[in-house]
Amino acid sequence: MVNEAAIPDLRRDLEAEARRLGFAAVGIAPGAQDGARAARLDTWLEAGMHGEMEWMAARASHRRSPEGLWSEAKSVIALGMSYAPTADPLALAGAPERGRISVYAQGADYHDTVKKALKALARWLVAEAPRRGLGEIGVKVFVDTAPVMEKPLGEAAGLGWQGKHTNLVSREHGSWLFLGAIYTTLELPADAPGADRCGSCTACQAACPTDAFPAPYQLDARRCISYLTIEHKGPIPHEFRKAIGNRIYGCDDCLAVCPWNKFAQTAAAHRAFLPRAELAAPRLAELLALDDAGFRKLFAGTPIKRIGRNRFVRNCLIAAGNGGDAGLRALVEGLREDSDPVVAEAAEWALVELSARVLRQAQHERVLVQSAMSAASVSHPRSS
Repeated sequence: MVNEAAIPDLRRDLEAEARRLGFAAVGIAPGAQDGARAARLDTWLEAGMHGEMEWMAARASHRRSPEGLWSEAKSVIALGMSYAPTADPLALAGAPERGRISVYAQGADYHDTVKKALKALARWLVAEAPRRGLGEIGVKVFVDTAPVMEKPLGEAAGLGWQGKHTNLVSREHGSWLFLGAIYTTLELPADAPGADRCGSCTACQAACPTDAFPAPYQLDARRCISYLTIEHKGPIPHEFRKAIGNRIYGCDDCLAVCPWNKFAQTAAAHRAFLPRAELAAPRLAELLALDDAGFRKLFAGTPIKRIGRNRFVRNCLIAAGNGGDAGLRALVEGLREDSDPVVAEAAEWALVELSARVLRQAQHERVLVQSAMSAASVSHPRSS
C-alpha cells in the first residue's frame, strides 16, 4: 500500500535536492494533456511558423502532452537553471567589428550541464520513493532534445509564464532560465500554474529587429534571428540580412528588454554558464578565418559547435557585410571560393556590401573636401 502521507515531505526534500544540484526553480505539473495547450501547438504548426524545424511536426502527437510521449507519466517535475548574464546582452550593438553571440551560448553547453543534474535528481527520486513507502517508480529526463514542450510545462508547474515573446518569464529570474523536465510514474500534487504578468507591456515585441511576432504570445520562427542563424541551413533571406546586424549566433533582444529581468540575480546563475572570454566579444576577423578544425577547437563544449563551421561562417559574413569594415575585404574575398555554396553566396553578398560602403565613404569624403574648398574660396577672395 502506498504511503501517501510521505508525499509532502518528499516534495519538500525534492526541491531541496534540486537546488543543491544547481536548479533555481522547481515545480510540478500534471502528466495529462492540456487541451488548450495542444490546440495552440497544432495551430502554430498548421500556419507553418516552425519553418524548417520538421521535427516539431513529425512528433507532434508526442509533444502535445507528457502522456502522449510516455503513457505511464503521471507527473512532470519542471526545473529551471539560471543563466542570468553578468553584462548587458545588448552592449555590442555598437561594435560592428565584433560578433554578438547569444548569452546562453557563451559558456558551457546547457544540454550537458542540465541533463547531468536532471539525471542526478532522477536517481535521488528513484531511490527515495520506495524508501519512503511510495513503491518503485519510473522516470525519464528531458532537456531540449525530445518532443517535450518545456515552456508550457514550466508555466503549468508554476515556474513562471510564457511571455509575449513566447519564452518563459519568472518573477525571480526574468527571462534567463534553461528548462528541463523529469517525467515520472509517481503522482505528485501539481503546483498552481504561473499567472501572466506581462500586462500592457510590449517591450519585447517592439525590440524584435525582424518583426517576428505577428501577435503577442506568437512567434513566427521563419522571421526570428535565432532561428535564422541557428536552425536555418540555407542562405539567409535577403529581407532579414540588414536587420541581423552583427548577430552571429542567436539573438537576445526580446529577452534582454523584459522589465522582469531587473529581479534576476546573476549570483544565482550556474557557474558553468559564465561566458568564456573568447566568446564574449569575438572579433569577426578571427572568426572569418576559421577552418573546420579551428571552429571545432574554438567552440568545443558549447552549443555553437552543433551548427558546424559553414553555417557559422555564413552568419559571420552577413555581420561583416553589415559592419562595413573595409579591413575585412581580403578575408571575405577569400571565402567567395569556399567549397560550401551557402558560404560562397554570403561572401559575394558581403563583398558587394563592403564595396558599396567604401564607395559611399569615398563620395562622402569628396563632398567634405569640396565643401571645405568652397568655404576657403569665400573666406579668401582674390584681390583685384
